[in-house]
Amino acid sequence: MKIKEIIHVLEQYAAPALQEDYDNSGLICGNKDIDCMGMLISLDCTEAIIDEAINRKCNLVICHHPIIFRGLKKINGNNYVERTIIAAIKNDIAIYAIHTNLDNVIHGVNGKIAEKLGLQSCEILSEKAGNLRKLSVFVPEAGKEKLLNALFAAGAGHIGNYAECSFSTTGTGSFKAMEGANPVVGNKGERHLEQEIKVEVIFPSWLQQGVVKAMNENHPYETVAYYIYPLFNNWQETGSGIIGVLPQEIAVTEFMEQLKSTFKVPFVKHTAIVKDKIRRIAVCGGTGSFLLLNAISAGADLFLTADIKYHEFFDADGHLVIADIGHYETEQFTIDLLHDILTQKFTNFAILKTGQNTNPVCYF
Repeated sequence: MKIKEIIHVLEQYAAPALQEDYDNSGLICGNKDIDCMGMLISLDCTEAIIDEAINRKCNLVICHHPIIFRGLKKINGNNYVERTIIAAIKNDIAIYAIHTNLDNVIHGVNGKIAEKLGLQSCEILSEKAGNLRKLSVFVPEAGKEKLLNALFAAGAGHIGNYAECSFSTTGTGSFKAMEGANPVVGNKGERHLEQEIKVEVIFPSWLQQGVVKAMNENHPYETVAYYIYPLFNNWQETGSGIIGVLPQEIAVTEFMEQLKSTFKVPFVKHTAIVKDKIRRIAVCGGTGSFLLLNAISAGADLFLTADIKYHEFFDADGHLVIADIGHYETEQFTIDLLHDILTQKFTNFAILKTGQNTNPVCYF
């Protein structure tokens, strides 16, 4: 199995186009066309992780955080980033990062946190806009079913928990086949009228090439008439954070104890307890202060995240409880998430989870 086959599975789950502008997800180093001998999953990629990959005979490290965020002008081993890259290249180990694109899908990093908390009726806290396209294509009635099946197979027509969504209207199309044409219906040099169906489907922008290819290959006409429109709708399946509800209302102190147990943290940094009982919970793995106003607007009783600065705690302003349990701690189950995604696809392959805790923060 080639490394690129593994990458394909990961990018089907969380498309690279969903990463934030500042991010550097993707293949950091290595050759995607070589055989994968084993893969090691970690939250971070460090020198110790590369050593572990060598010892466990893995030539692919899959991590959440990219080891390189900015351009490197020199690679001479003066810091841990350069030393990690040097060690990986020397030992023919590829490094692949799947960061904010995995944050920005509903069943990604935040979905895993919500699962651990037992949240129900989960929704994206801040939905992304501008990632959807609409295809309108004109096809004769006899060709409609084959075309739709091909478009659905290419990933079009998926809305929330519904698949194979489309809309059709009937009308009359006209065309005149000129010299060199090979029309399926009508005669050359004559205007032809044909009862046609306008089929409309939506699809994620990054699937456009495949959707258009499927359309052209499964349409009966020699030249296909179609339009693609950008949509500015929010997409309910992608975006930042998650909000959901607990099965029942519980005391906030009991919830804090559950956080300590589930996430294995010695303590929880939090704002004043302004509500004795809570049920509606917002979460954001890693740095989440940018979502505080979204959590308040969504009516969250508590916002679970990390890396809240001193003055940002004031911004809760009595509306909800902020609970900060640490960056690594919120995202630690991403390792399990990636392992689950890959083992479901590759059932007879060495997919290993790191045995190391890469958290750079220690508690005394």
